Amino acid sequence: MTDAHAHLDACDEPAAILVERAREAGVTRIVTIGTGIDSCRAALAIADAHEGVFAALGIDPHQAGSPEAGRLDELRELLAHPKAVAVGETGLDTVRRYSTPSQQRQLFDAQLALAEELGLPLVVHNREADEETTSALEHYSGTAVLHCFSSPDLAALAVERGYYVSFAGNATYPKSASLREAATVIPRDRILVETDSPYLAPQSVRGKPNEPGNVVHTIRALADVRRETFEELAAATHSNAAAAFGLP
Repeated sequence: MTDAHAHLDACDEPAAILVERAREAGVTRIVTIGTGIDSCRAALAIADAHEGVFAALGIDPHQAGSPEAGRLDELRELLAHPKAVAVGETGLDTVRRYSTPSQQRQLFDAQLALAEELGLPLVVHNREADEETTSALEHYSGTAVLHCFSSPDLAALAVERGYYVSFAGNATYPKSASLREAATVIPRDRILVETDSPYLAPQSVRGKPNEPGNVVHTIRALADVRRETFEELAAATHSNAAAAFGLP
């Protein structure tokens, strides 16, 4: 199994412990996320230290109005690392407005262009910015991964455009029936699962810090609504992560 999105540098416990517990749960690959230059360096250090851990590197929208947004040249250099497999997370967020919409869009467009330039997939952060996000991606020709997918109304468009759609622990919550329903329309070759650790722990472990091994709970919940076995969906999402991120 693959956890397609985790913030190992933001977890309270050491990455080595989390990676080991993930392996015990059957999770053999983790994509850890950088959300700023220092975070990207930390993500790469973790990836370097552990077999089966890779890094997606980006500057998230919360920092679009800060000096961090001017460090794209450093980001480009870090993305040359052999364990850097994607640009992101990057995108748009209308909930936590730490920066203006125009600042966010400028930073998003710059990283979108960087992903195209380097031939890397783009990990997209979209929080209540559906129209703006789909507009920004309209002419993007590369691979897009919709991280922590929480927009059921976008499912049909995601399928039409061939995006990878990644579901996190919030898809297991009692009030997330529409999100689980959206998971039923995503083709088997485009669905991913993630933990977004240490956030969004699945319902069965809700209230505790999340960790990569918990991705099994999300797979189980989605397999149920998709009328697939756990093993079938686990295998499909593992294969899809390899295709999306170019993993071995």
